Amino acid sequence: MHIGRLDAVPALDRPDLLAPAVAATLAALDDKLPADAVCVAEIDPELADTAAFCDRYGVPLAESANCVVVAGRRDGETRFAACVLLATTRADVNGVIRRQLDVRKASFAATDVAVEETAMEYGGITPIGVPAHWPVFVDAAVAASPRVIVGSGVRRSKLTLPGEALTRLPGALVLAGLAR
Repeated sequence: MHIGRLDAVPALDRPDLLAPAVAATLAALDDKLPADAVCVAEIDPELADTAAFCDRYGVPLAESANCVVVAGRRDGETRFAACVLLATTRADVNGVIRRQLDVRKASFAATDVAVEETAMEYGGITPIGVPAHWPVFVDAAVAASPRVIVGSGVRRSKLTLPGEALTRLPGALVLAGLAR
């Protein structure tokens, strides 16, 4: 398996390249996400940001998916969601996502909050391993992609998997129009 110019191996063969929550989730979901379908490749952590990563490793932006953490409040409770969209698009935060979270206003979670809530590194946050009670909103274009590149929970690696596999995560919901 390859990610651009990188060799990738089954993710569970290299748990050192995964955030602990990501490794635990992949192990727990082995019946839904077969180990050989999710692969990992080590990268330079300074190149974890999407544009730099794609440029350096020869990955088209259209194959790269970003996971953004969105938050909103309702009745004194903060509601979070992990939203997965292609790197060539932008999240419809105060349209589709706000309505799905059932909040009056939604916004990207502050960096420190996203890192604390996910127990992942900023620039490596992935929908695999987010808190179990969070919804995972997957843009329909991501779900239809034969293979996407996402974070691994840490900045020093990336995961590759079929877009459809993300729809099997706990709390996953495919949304048309999540991204524009």
